[in-house]
Amino acid sequence: MKRLGETFTSEPFVRQEGSTRHTILLLLKTKGQMNAGELAKELQITEMAVRRHLNTLERDLLIRPTVVRQAMGRPTHMYGLTDQAERMFPQNYKVLTLDFLHQLSADADTAELVDHLFTGRKQKLLERYASRMEGKNLGEKVEELAAIQNDGGYMVKLEAHEDTFVLHEYNCPIAQVAMHYQQACRCELALFEELLDAKVERTECLAKGGGKCSYVIQDI
Repeated sequence: MKRLGETFTSEPFVRQEGSTRHTILLLLKTKGQMNAGELAKELQITEMAVRRHLNTLERDLLIRPTVVRQAMGRPTHMYGLTDQAERMFPQNYKVLTLDFLHQLSADADTAELVDHLFTGRKQKLLERYASRMEGKNLGEKVEELAAIQNDGGYMVKLEAHEDTFVLHEYNCPIAQVAMHYQQACRCELALFEELLDAKVERTECLAKGGGKCSYVIQDI
C-alpha cells in the first residue's frame, strides 16, 4: 500500500504508529466513514489498539466522530476525515485553475477577464485585511503583513533596517499560476502598497526564477 507521508503537513507521526495512522486516514479516504470495529478488521489489529490511534487522530483534528443510531443495540461512532485531513492528500487545483485561465486567455472575447479576475482577487484581499492595519505605524503594518502571508503559506522572513524593511517570501502557493500570469505578481505588489500605504519594490521573484520573492518597503 502506498504511504502518504510525503504529502502530510501535520506534525510527524512516530514510525510504527504513524504507519497505522496513515493507513487509517487512507481507509477513511477511500472507503468513507468507518467505525472502530470495521477499521480493526481491515487493519487486523485489536479494536482497543484502533481506538488509541483514533483518539490521537481526533486530538490532532484529522478525524471527527459522528454518532449513528442503529435499529438494534447501542449507537456507534463512525469516523470520517476533517477538512484538515483532506488537505493532506494530493490536490490538483492549480491545473484546473490554469486550464480555466488558458481558456479565457485564448479567446479574444474573454482575454481581458483574466486581468479582471486578478484585480478582483486583490481587491477582496485588501478588503479582508485592511482593518488589521488600522492605527498601526509602518513597522507594525509590515509585521502584520508578514503574519498574514505566513498564515497563507508564504514562509516569510522579515528584516528591519534603519529606514527600510525587507520582506522575503520563500514559498509561493500560487507559483504555478504566477509563472504563466504575471498579473498575479503585479497584484500582490499593488496589494502590499495599498495595505501598507508605503513604497514597495520587488527585488526578486520566484515566478521569474528567483530563489524567493523579496520586497523592499519604505515610507512614502
